[in-house]
Amino acid sequence: MNNAPRFFGVMVLAVFFLSGRGQAAEKPNVVLIVTDDQGYGDLGCHGNPILKTPNIDRLFRESLRLTDFHVAPTCSPTRAALQTGHWTDRTGVWHTIMGRSLLRENEITIGRVFQDAGYATGMFGKWHLGDNYPYRPEDRGFTEVMRHGGGGVSQTPDYWNNAYFDGHYFHNGRPEAVQGYCTEVWFDYAQRFIKRQHQAGKPFFAYIATNAPHGPMHCPPEYSAPYLKENIPKNTAYFLGMIANIDENVGRLRKFLDQQGLTKNTIFIFMTDNGTSSGDRVFNAHMRGRKGSEYDGGHRVPFFMHWPAGGFAAGRDISPITAHVDVLPTLIDLCGIAAPSGVRFDGRSIRPLLEGAAKSEDGSWPDRILVTDSQRVKDPIKWRKTAVMTSDWRLINGRELYDIKADPGQKKNVAAQHRAVVARLTKFYDAWWEELLPTFQQDCAIYLGHPAENPATLTCHDWITTRLAPWNHGHIRDAMSGEGNTGFWHVQVVEDGEYEIRLRRWPQEQDTAIVAGLAAAADVPGAKAYRARPGKAFPAVRATIEIGGQHDQASVQPGQKEIVFTFKLKAGRTRLRGDFFTAAGKTIGAYYAYVKKL
Repeated sequence: MNNAPRFFGVMVLAVFFLSGRGQAAEKPNVVLIVTDDQGYGDLGCHGNPILKTPNIDRLFRESLRLTDFHVAPTCSPTRAALQTGHWTDRTGVWHTIMGRSLLRENEITIGRVFQDAGYATGMFGKWHLGDNYPYRPEDRGFTEVMRHGGGGVSQTPDYWNNAYFDGHYFHNGRPEAVQGYCTEVWFDYAQRFIKRQHQAGKPFFAYIATNAPHGPMHCPPEYSAPYLKENIPKNTAYFLGMIANIDENVGRLRKFLDQQGLTKNTIFIFMTDNGTSSGDRVFNAHMRGRKGSEYDGGHRVPFFMHWPAGGFAAGRDISPITAHVDVLPTLIDLCGIAAPSGVRFDGRSIRPLLEGAAKSEDGSWPDRILVTDSQRVKDPIKWRKTAVMTSDWRLINGRELYDIKADPGQKKNVAAQHRAVVARLTKFYDAWWEELLPTFQQDCAIYLGHPAENPATLTCHDWITTRLAPWNHGHIRDAMSGEGNTGFWHVQVVEDGEYEIRLRRWPQEQDTAIVAGLAAAADVPGAKAYRARPGKAFPAVRATIEIGGQHDQASVQPGQKEIVFTFKLKAGRTRLRGDFFTAAGKTIGAYYAYVKKL
């Protein structure tokens, strides 16, 4: 069923050097830029009528362009596929919260592959595949990391009260105060990393994943000003301004590579993680759907690759269908490095397409079938918001069929006229689903007591719950409550011992009593920041906890900032849950838990 070949390092290496691409003494560097919630139509070069992106437009003109490139319809799933070359549902990442954004520890990441090949590896910006050991980028092959927490600046795992400007971000695991707008911080730290590696004579892999233009829509005023004059909603103007800022940083990075003499032998990739979240109000490249959708507007995105030393420096469109799962095997092939032993990719190297040696028109490139879906539930549901795709067809939710070349807007369902196509794509999907189905119960557990993270900071972003985990600082300020919005963490106790668990409503950097409200903090340019609204008081009188079959409770006194419990725990897998209750029985979960092996 899986038509992707295994990639053996020795064979790839031989092909690479026999081809005359590069030199054995100098492996290509890689810069991979992934922006957040920017769709195919959110670029001037793709026809946007008001957005100005001159630097990315120039990259477009100088790059190979995958014109039918697909990702997942939301953030974490795309990142999981990029990191591993595997279907998102295979990796355990089919949601953005609720413990379903943690990349299973058995997966080998692109960071690890390049690190094992002797590259310096750096990750800057948005990770969104886990904030605790063993899921953090610093645990997965990236030796230089500068990132925010969770799925965006001001989400629950992020440093408290961050709001895109002058925040604290996690530099190699430790909070570090910075000045400036978040996008500029990621590019600045990436440039420092690149310069150090160049001076050391070491090849580098730099993964720059911006949280912009994901909401909340905070933007430096000079970038949003031109769009606030347009007849569009304010949030859309901020969204476009955020992209304009990204564009400037892309241009600045390319100029820096020129100055360092690195452009020629650097594989420079620009792509985005899903369809637009806001730009469809202006232009959606004539596609149906947006972020989260199973239609093309949810998952067909830009992909530009520039590499002068490899012969990829002139604009050329590549039309056969490709996907996020192809990125890692393709980079392994282009860079002449070893594939991870025993790993079978769901994607394949598209190098033959890039070099023009294969074409779907003459049969030298296979008629592939690819799958993407938007689950966003606790456990995957068959056919939920699913697209089964070829270069010619889109089967949506098992019921609707679209001839994508004749009908790119997906307006006319032709399933009744092409039953054989529906049957072929359905057969592929059924086999795909049955292969992945046994893996869906492999929950990821956060490690407790591991030397790499002791104490561990657990947040409600990763609760296993039935409805919606409180995933941003606004939810904490609002005291989101109710049984459907509380949950537990899957945890792995590393070894027998005594463990201290501190339950808090407010994070420790806020240092505020459990029952207290919170004053609004300073706002920032753009949409109203989560921190710019007051935090509600919650009159808790009791805290409860359960872990490893043990239960305890304690009263909550008015000035207490945390409730501390101590347990003797056995090594192994279990659940941790903490809750606060009012005298009337209303409950909120302990949004933060700090667990330390004593």
